[in-house]
Amino acid sequence: MAKFLAFGEIMLRLSPPGRELLLQTPKLDVWVAGAEANVVTQLARLGHDVGLVTMVPDNDLGRAAMTTLRGHGVDMAKTLLGGERMGLYFVTSGAGLRATEVIYDRFGSSFAEAPVDAWDWDTLLVGVDRFHLSGITPALGPVPAESALAAVHAATQRGIPVSFDGNWRGKLWERWDSDPRAILTQLVAHADMMFGNHRDIALLLDRDFSGNAGDRRREAAEAAFEAFPRLQTIASTARHVEHVDLHRLSARIDTRATHVQTDEVVLAGIVDRIGGGDAFAAGVLHGMRSGEDLAAVAKIGLALAALKHSLPGDASLFRQADIDAYLAGGLDVRR
Repeated sequence: MAKFLAFGEIMLRLSPPGRELLLQTPKLDVWVAGAEANVVTQLARLGHDVGLVTMVPDNDLGRAAMTTLRGHGVDMAKTLLGGERMGLYFVTSGAGLRATEVIYDRFGSSFAEAPVDAWDWDTLLVGVDRFHLSGITPALGPVPAESALAAVHAATQRGIPVSFDGNWRGKLWERWDSDPRAILTQLVAHADMMFGNHRDIALLLDRDFSGNAGDRRREAAEAAFEAFPRLQTIASTARHVEHVDLHRLSARIDTRATHVQTDEVVLAGIVDRIGGGDAFAAGVLHGMRSGEDLAAVAKIGLALAALKHSLPGDASLFRQADIDAYLAGGLDVRR
C-alpha cells in the first residue's frame, strides 16, 4: 500500500513543438499532466512509496495515462475508471517578451464529474501516512470542492497529516458561482503543511501584508499560523521574471518558531516553467521525509524547481543523483 497518497485530476497537456503558436503547425506534443500527479511522479522517481486517487475514463486515453504514471513508479491501484473524457489543457510556450498561455478544456471530465460518494475514504486511506492535494481540485466545481473537503475531513479523523498546495487557478474559479476564500480556508484548516506565499495567505485571511519581501512573508506566515492551529510549515518560492527565458528563483520555509531563506538562483534558457511549483513541493516533501534539516529541505525544493525548468512537459523526472549534482555545483558535462 502507498504511504503517501495524493488526490487530484490527471489531464493531458497538448503543446505545439518548441516555441510555435498553438495552430501554427498541425503537430502537438502530448504529456500526462496534473498538479498532484506531478508531485507523486517526482516522489516516486526519488524512491518514495506513493499513490494517486483519481478517476479516468475507461478508454485508451485514460489507460495510457495510468500506464505512464505506473511507469514512473506511482501506485495507480486506487484509480477509478468511469466517466466519458480526460481533462485537457493547451499550452503555447512563450518566448522573449511573449508570455506562455494556458487554455483549459476540462469541463465534464471524468474526475470533475465524479460524485462525492465515488471516493471510499475508509478504504482509500488505509496504510497512508500523508495525504496531499491542491487548490485546483476545488476550483473545478462544487462537486470536486465537496469531494476535497470530504477527503481532508477523512484524513484528519484518521490522524493522517495533510499537505495542501494553494495552486491558485483564477480561470477555473471564475467558471462557476464559487466562494474560493470560504472553500480554501476550510481545506487549509486541515493541513499541517501549506505550499503558498503571502498572496495566498492574503486571499485566505482577506487582509494585506506590508513591508519588504522578507518581513512581509514572515508577517503573512505568522498570521496564517495564528488562524490555522494545525498548520506547522509553510513553504514558498519567490520568482522574478526578466523575460520568458530568464527568471530568478528563491525558496523559503517558515515554521512557527523560525524560517529559512535560500539565495536566488538564475534560471536562463528556460525550456518549460510549468510544473516548477509541483517540483518544489515534491522536493520539500522529499527532504522532510528524508529527515533533512530545514535549510537542506529548502535547498532540495529549490533544486528540483530549478531543474524542472530544463524539461518539457509538466512532471519533474529527476533522481537523487541529479539533486546531489545540482547542489554540488558545476555545469560542465557529466561523463
